[in-house]
Amino acid sequence: MKILITICARGGSKGIPGKNIKNINGKSLIGYSIDLTKKIGEKFDVKVALSTDDEAIKMTAESFGIFTEYKRPDDLATDTAGKIDTIKDLLLYEESLIEEKYDFVLDLDVTSPLRTLSDITNSLDVMLVNTEALNLFSVNPAARSPYFNMVEKNADGFYSLVKTNPDGSVMTRQSAPKVFELNASFYWYRRSFFESGSKSAITDKSLIYEMDHICFDLDHPIDFLFMEYLLQTNKLDFEL
Repeated sequence: MKILITICARGGSKGIPGKNIKNINGKSLIGYSIDLTKKIGEKFDVKVALSTDDEAIKMTAESFGIFTEYKRPDDLATDTAGKIDTIKDLLLYEESLIEEKYDFVLDLDVTSPLRTLSDITNSLDVMLVNTEALNLFSVNPAARSPYFNMVEKNADGFYSLVKTNPDGSVMTRQSAPKVFELNASFYWYRRSFFESGSKSAITDKSLIYEMDHICFDLDHPIDFLFMEYLLQTNKLDFEL
């Protein structure tokens, strides 16, 4: 079983400038993902591939032992470029080097590093059991429910629940169907996913892996400060 681990890190972040290589608790953010790949590599046959358009990111990755001749194409380095197309372009490049196809792609998002080796191995087991699944993504239980306390604007200008049960029986958060939010930490893809034409990680043959610990994406400066606090004060109940 051959696995390609992709790390996609574009330059020019607007929310948190330079966030992919910004130091957090004494380590460059991208370093957390690269260090995890080394642990994964002790268990599986993996190749780690970097997709970036930024020389500073490339140099930082090299300091952690990841080298590449690949440079992300300009059309995949914009704010509107899709992640699936970015991963596929990198996948095809890496396969051209070995003239062989990978069995799985594991994409590690640099900006959501709160994951463990057990998360990766256990989620792969889920994929291996369900051979029809095209992909899997990491989630946490959602803080808000579309059945209970999430509303959207209707055509008449008023607001109502995003989603309702046919019998209208949801009166409390606890009685609502269980829903999850993607934490953008990692995504498993079967090689066949990239032949399906899907532009989204959410398909009709997707699985989830529910994390049993905190995990969140760094979208805003306050997220960065909060994650750094957790790391600096050893508040996490697991080891990265």
